[in-house]
Amino acid sequence: MDRYLSDRLGLSRSRCAALIQDGRVLVDGRPGRKSEKLSPGQGVRVQVPPPEPLALEAQDIPLDVLFEDEFLLVLNKPAGLVVHPATGHRSGTLVNALLHHVSDLSGIGGKLRPGIVHRLDQDTSGLMIVAKGDEAHIALSNAIRRREVRRIYRVVAWGRLSESPLTVDASIGRDPRDRKRMGVVEGGRGAQTRFRVRERWAAAEYLDASLKTGRTHQIRVHLAHVGHPVVGDRVYGTHWGRGMSGIHRGWARELDRRSARQMLHSSDLWFRHPISGEEMRFHAPLPPDMASVVSWARGSDG
Repeated sequence: MDRYLSDRLGLSRSRCAALIQDGRVLVDGRPGRKSEKLSPGQGVRVQVPPPEPLALEAQDIPLDVLFEDEFLLVLNKPAGLVVHPATGHRSGTLVNALLHHVSDLSGIGGKLRPGIVHRLDQDTSGLMIVAKGDEAHIALSNAIRRREVRRIYRVVAWGRLSESPLTVDASIGRDPRDRKRMGVVEGGRGAQTRFRVRERWAAAEYLDASLKTGRTHQIRVHLAHVGHPVVGDRVYGTHWGRGMSGIHRGWARELDRRSARQMLHSSDLWFRHPISGEEMRFHAPLPPDMASVVSWARGSDG
């Protein structure tokens, strides 16, 4: 039951399990059970409670908002900004900024991540959608699940891909050796990423990455899995460039030195407005830090 709801509503399984435990999920009119297996034709009704009062501070943190109406907003997140509060980051997050900017965020995401339809890692920059109401949140989450939201990232990766375009189809889950990391694991959630080379450099490539699914750290994990981790990724590609030998060793070390964070940016976003059905398209150019790295790589001799 919790897995079914997670897939349909775009919520975490733990959030769905809590809704079931609280008696907010009915199957054919009776309370559902977390371990229950559903059959075709059954009716499932879910009541999502209104947002709980947050013990979070609304903070006047500047936001680069590209679009906003009464249902949603699209923003360009800077690298370094944590999306939602967690251990070690109870303030200074995107949610703290949204609480100041938006008077009534969707409660679907729970009290620590209201309005958040999809997230970006702290050190990934670029485009995000935020839902203001529950109707928009559910519709956008379902559109992502149905792969109707198109997201393209710009990424700098070490080495050379075996082919272009390249689709990586590998399930992602918690790394059994380190629960703080994700990895390609048997029994994980299905994940697909399509990579296309934009430019080839001395010891790295500038890529487009198109998400077919939206798993945690998906692009970073998939590139590390095929042996081409993201430049500047201190979790999945630690010191990869520094260990390079051969004629491009110096070039790789300089690229690594210039990359103060993972070279990953959400640049393009297409979706249909969840209420009006209007086609929405957005582009966010590279931020200065990543643009500087790309410019150097293009102009260097290698």
